[in-house]
Amino acid sequence: MPVKSEEIATLIELFNESDWDELHVAIEGLQLFLSTDPNARLYPGSAAVTAAPAPAPAPAISVQPVAVQAPAARPTTPAPAQGEAVPAHWVPVKAPNLGTFYRAPKPGAAPFVEIGQAVEASTEICLLEVMKLFTAVQAGTKGTVRRVCVDDAEMVEHGQVLFYIEP
Repeated sequence: MPVKSEEIATLIELFNESDWDELHVAIEGLQLFLSTDPNARLYPGSAAVTAAPAPAPAPAISVQPVAVQAPAARPTTPAPAQGEAVPAHWVPVKAPNLGTFYRAPKPGAAPFVEIGQAVEASTEICLLEVMKLFTAVQAGTKGTVRRVCVDDAEMVEHGQVLFYIEP
């Protein structure tokens, strides 16, 4: 019997309400890995985080899910045009997996961060959604948000630059 999305949602909810640091569940070819550490990996050297169960052994999942609907589009500073230089000291924040990019935690809410806002390494700056699982993306470095490179509700690829932060 295949694993239902409601069962996965229940596991995620229980994890979020617990004081656990990590949860790994393997059921019928699906591997679910949840961690409070955004840099955690199911196995050392495993691929980047993803949330898509597959018939073959599924890749690791490292998510901090929340239930949200697609928020309304918000203005961003455009990504640098082809050939437009970005200061070398700015740190790119890249998508840890593919998915739909959301700047706010829910429709109508203020964005997680604004241009010019100071952030800590652990500051959540956006969400990526794939198959109704949400990954909270953290700044990864202390500094000031200088550029938002993606429009709200836009599909992004693994490794795509989402923000630039000036340390």
